[in-house]
Amino acid sequence: MKTIGLLGGMSWQSTVGYYQAINYGIKSSLGGLHSAKIAIYSVDFDPIEKLQHNGDWNGTAEILIDAAKNVQAAGADFLLICTNTMHKVAPQIEAAIDIPILHIADATAEVLVKKGVKTVGLLGTAFTMEQDFYKGRLSESYGLTVLVPDKADRAIVHNVIYQELCLGKVLSESKLEYIRIIESLASQGAEAVILGCTEIGMLVTQADTKVMLLDTTSIHAQKAVEYAIK
Repeated sequence: MKTIGLLGGMSWQSTVGYYQAINYGIKSSLGGLHSAKIAIYSVDFDPIEKLQHNGDWNGTAEILIDAAKNVQAAGADFLLICTNTMHKVAPQIEAAIDIPILHIADATAEVLVKKGVKTVGLLGTAFTMEQDFYKGRLSESYGLTVLVPDKADRAIVHNVIYQELCLGKVLSESKLEYIRIIESLASQGAEAVILGCTEIGMLVTQADTKVMLLDTTSIHAQKAVEYAIK
């Protein structure tokens, strides 16, 4: 079994989900008393969040490169960046380490292609929904058409993530807003909606809507399990 490297803490709420999902996946696959071999480095999210909102992505990259080197030094065979947004600096991290990165957008796109989805909605931080590092990868590498909410709804999605979910707050009124936005994307032609922030699965699950949802935390974790034991 390979050792899975996790670069977590962004936020720690979703990193807990990664740890659980990966261990459940290993147990399901191998049985017995098997659990995952994991090297994890959990960063302090507060300074990273400030750099994000100040547009200092080079500053965030420096922090995560240092953390990724620590994961590699701990014996990881490959790395998961346990956040969608910080895949913006995945190329810089990848260039600084010697182990491969399992990209969260690739893992998600592979599921969509397998399901035959052509048009997909995307929820996440404003950075993920508005910038091209994620949407562009989905469209250019996998031929997907990506829809995002309008400006007002993007603000709602973004604020719930940072002001609630990253703090462990799960509010019923925010769930209702997310469901409304998901169903609005479906009405515009989205065949599925990507929960493109690793905290969103805390708020909305498939049981809440008939629209196909893709929980990126779950998908990314399952890809790590497959890679670790193949």
